Amino acid sequence: MPYRAPISDYSYILNNVVGFSQVAGTEKFAEASADMVEAILGEAGKLCEEKLAPLQREGDLKGATLENGVVRTTPGFAEGYDGIKEGGWVAISGDPEFGGMGLPMAVTTAVNEMMSSACLSLQLNPLMTQGQIEALEHHASDDLKALYLPKLMSGEWCGTMNLTEPAAGSDVGALRSKAEPNGDGTYAISGQKIYISWGDNDFSENVCHLVLARLPDGVPGTKGISLFLVPKYIPDENGNPGKANSLKVVSLEHKMGLHGSPTCVMQYDGATGWLVGPEHGGMAAMFTMMNNARLGVGVQGIGAGEGAYQHALAYALERKQGRSPVENGTGAIIDHADVRRMLATMKSDLFAARSIALACAVAIDMGNATGDREWKARAAFLTPIAKAFGTETGIRVAELGVQVHGGMGFIEETGAAQYSRDVRVTAIYEGTNGIQSMDLVGRKLMDGGEAACALIEEIVEQAEAARAQQPRMAEAVWNATEALRDATEWMVSQTDMNERFAGSVPFLLGWARVLGAHFHLRAACAEEGDGPRTRLARFYIHRLLPEHAAHFAHATTGAADLYALSPDDLSAA
Repeated sequence: MPYRAPISDYSYILNNVVGFSQVAGTEKFAEASADMVEAILGEAGKLCEEKLAPLQREGDLKGATLENGVVRTTPGFAEGYDGIKEGGWVAISGDPEFGGMGLPMAVTTAVNEMMSSACLSLQLNPLMTQGQIEALEHHASDDLKALYLPKLMSGEWCGTMNLTEPAAGSDVGALRSKAEPNGDGTYAISGQKIYISWGDNDFSENVCHLVLARLPDGVPGTKGISLFLVPKYIPDENGNPGKANSLKVVSLEHKMGLHGSPTCVMQYDGATGWLVGPEHGGMAAMFTMMNNARLGVGVQGIGAGEGAYQHALAYALERKQGRSPVENGTGAIIDHADVRRMLATMKSDLFAARSIALACAVAIDMGNATGDREWKARAAFLTPIAKAFGTETGIRVAELGVQVHGGMGFIEETGAAQYSRDVRVTAIYEGTNGIQSMDLVGRKLMDGGEAACALIEEIVEQAEAARAQQPRMAEAVWNATEALRDATEWMVSQTDMNERFAGSVPFLLGWARVLGAHFHLRAACAEEGDGPRTRLARFYIHRLLPEHAAHFAHATTGAADLYALSPDDLSAA
C-alpha cells in the first residue's frame, strides 16, 4: 500500500489547533509563513512517498549486517539517505550560520513524523544527528562547532549518542568508560557502549559519536561524567576524514524490529576525543540531546502509527467478508461496527498525539524565540507526555492495525506486523515511558504545579468558550479537566516521591487523554458545520476521554498496595 503524507492534517493542526501563528509572529521565525511551511511539508512529503516508503519493507527483510567489522546497510538505504541529505532535511532547525535552515522545531517535528511513517529504520539516522547538532550548538567550543556542525548539517557526516553500557542502563551514573587527558587538548576514550543506534553505516563520510565517560578526577555518579566527541575518522588539517580512530563495532544486536537500523555494540580503545562542555558537565550537555530526541522519539511512535493506520484502512476498504450490516454498504469489512471502532480509535488517537507533539514543539520554538520562562516551562512539561503518549499511541495503533487485518495481520507477507515490531522499542529508548512519567510527577512538578496549572486553566477557558458552539463536548472536556486538576493537586501534595511514582504512568496517560480532548475540541470549533474533524472529535471525547477517570483513580491510590505484595506473592504459583 503506498504511503500518503498527511500534509492537510499538519497544516490544520498548526494553523487552527496549536497556535503556530505565534511562532511565525516572532522575529526569529518571521519567514515561517503558512505558505512557506506548507510548501516545505509538501516537498518533504514527496521525498517520503517516493523515495523512503519503498524502503520500509526492504529494511525489514534485508536488515543491516556486520561483515569483517564493516556495517553493510539495507540495499537502497544509501540512495534514500542521499535524498534526505540533498534536500537539507537533516538540519531543518539548525543554525543557518553552519548551513541549517533555521526553521522552527514544529516544522522539523512534522517532517520527522512523515519520515518515520515512510521508513522508521532509516529515519532514526538523521534523528540522532539532529540531537547531536543541538548538543554541539549549545555546549561545544567554537572550534568544534566550526569543524563539525557544517558537516553534520549537510548530512555528509552522521552523529550518534553513546550513553548505555552493559552495567549502566537507565542508571547512567554507573558507567565505567574512562577518559584520560592526552596533554594536547584531546582525550583517550576507553570503554564499551551498547544499544548504539546507527553506530556505523556505509554511506556517510564519517560517523561522529558523543560519548559519556569519566575523567580520572570524576566523582562517582552522574556528577562525575563528562561528554566527548569521538569521530570514526579523525579530521585532518583540512577538516576532511583522516586516519581511523581507535574504535570499532563489535557486533549488531538481533532485534524484534527495526532490522534496517544497525544497533551496535561499540568498543573504544584509547580513541581520540574532544571535550564537549565543561569537565564533569556531561549530563547537562547530553540532556540537551536527549530532550531533543525524546520529542523526536514520540514523533517516531506517531509516524509508525500513521503508517499502520493507512495500511489497515486500505485493507478494510478492500477486504470482503460476510454480509454488510448497513444499508447500501460497500461489502468490505469497514462496514462492520467493530472494524469502524478500531479505525476511529486509531485515527482519533493519532490526531491527539500529533497535536500534543506539535504543541510541545511550538512551546520549544516560543521559548527559543522569546526566552520567556513560561514557554520554556511548558515545553519541559509537555516533553515527557509527548514522548510517552506518542509512543504508546504508536504501539496501540500498530496493534490494532494487526487486528483489523484479522488472521492476515499475523502473516508477515501483509506487512502489518512490521509496524508493531518496529514501533515497540520507542517506548523503551531515550528513557522508558516509566521514566518519562516519573519525570512528569517529579521534576516537572517541582514548581509546585505552576506549569501544569497554567495548562489546566487554558483548557478550562477554551472549554468554556466552546460551550455555545459544541455544548456537549465542551461540558465533557470541562468536567475531565476538573478531575485533572484534582489529580494534579494530589500529586503536588505528596512529599513521599514513591507515592507519586506508584501512579505516575496512569497520571501521564490521564493528562494525555485530557490534552487530546482539548485539541480535538479546538479542531471542531475551527471547522464550519458538522465536518469530519468535528465528527472525529465527538468520537474521541465521548468514547475515549472517559478513560481519564480510571487513570486518575489509579494515579491517586498511592504506593501502599504495591508494596503490600511481596516478591513471593508475585512469584509464579
